[in-house]
Amino acid sequence: MARRLYGYAAERHAFSETEAGEALGESVGAAIAELAAAHLIQPRSGPASAADGGRPDGPAPMGWSAVSPRAAAARSLAPLALRARETHDEMDRLRDRLDDLLPAYEAGTDLRDRGGANALELVTDPAALQDLIGELIASAESEVLTCHPGGGRSPATLEGAVVRDEAMLARGVRMRTLYQHTARYSRPTAAYVERVTALGSQVRTVGDGLMRMILVDRHTGLIEVQDDIKAALVVREPNVVHFMAQTFERCWAEAEPFSTTVGPDQARSISDELRQTIVRLLAEGLEDKVIARRLGMSERTCQRHIAEIMRAVGAKSRFQAGFLLSATAAATAATAASAATAATAATRTALTHPPAEAPGSAAPGGTAETS
Repeated sequence: MARRLYGYAAERHAFSETEAGEALGESVGAAIAELAAAHLIQPRSGPASAADGGRPDGPAPMGWSAVSPRAAAARSLAPLALRARETHDEMDRLRDRLDDLLPAYEAGTDLRDRGGANALELVTDPAALQDLIGELIASAESEVLTCHPGGGRSPATLEGAVVRDEAMLARGVRMRTLYQHTARYSRPTAAYVERVTALGSQVRTVGDGLMRMILVDRHTGLIEVQDDIKAALVVREPNVVHFMAQTFERCWAEAEPFSTTVGPDQARSISDELRQTIVRLLAEGLEDKVIARRLGMSERTCQRHIAEIMRAVGAKSRFQAGFLLSATAAATAATAASAATAATAATRTALTHPPAEAPGSAAPGGTAETS
């Protein structure tokens, strides 16, 4: 009704409630109140009309006239705009007060780092941890090293990471990342790798032994916390950071490049390496779920691999498989040690007892000796 009344009002210089009600065929009191509250109509005095019961010589009754929607918007939004300006002013004042504390904070952190105090900081709040990671990545100047165990990453995590990492790479910061082999079979992870490698990032994969870690400019690191994947330990102690960097470099040297297009030979090689790792962990007596977690695969997939390995060695149980695999590994190691010992002995004999010259060999003078 309010919309119909406004259209009626816009066609006239002024109208009365009675006139509008008769023209529209229903009561318009509520619609007038709604339009007046929205500043779309305004009160206006006009000549009396017979319909309103007025007399030409009597006082002019109240009438209404339409107001432009833009003028109504300006009037309605004026208080909001004022509050917005006051809020921005308060934000600026608060920011200035906090910025005044920055020199004291930086001086304190420099002294703290030199003294070695608070070199380790545990962050358990997930939101605070994500904010910290964002700040570290945004402040990176030369290099970021990351390790992501557990197979492929979730699409939601990758969606936020790709924007952040692309901005960092665009600044010229070098980035190297380690995943586990199982991440190759995650389509979202492969798509992410394809995007960041196009900007110069390097990505490789390993089978086992990977620990979640982020290292920024080799001065600040984050490492995973045992039994709490949503927490992290912030490391600023130089010797520990150096150890983290060296650990990453050793894993990187043994890792294989992450190719988003895996050929049959490469897939077979990766699959064989995964099975060998499962054999080693199975021989150590680890449970299926522990092996699956360490390799970044589902427990069901891990159990399928274990079943295939058990069939291959003729084991009837996991205990028997572990025993057979341990025995095989020990025999292989003993054979390799024996071969190495024999080779060393042969080399030593050759060096200390050179073979005698054959009869008829050339004499020092260049002629053959005769008996």
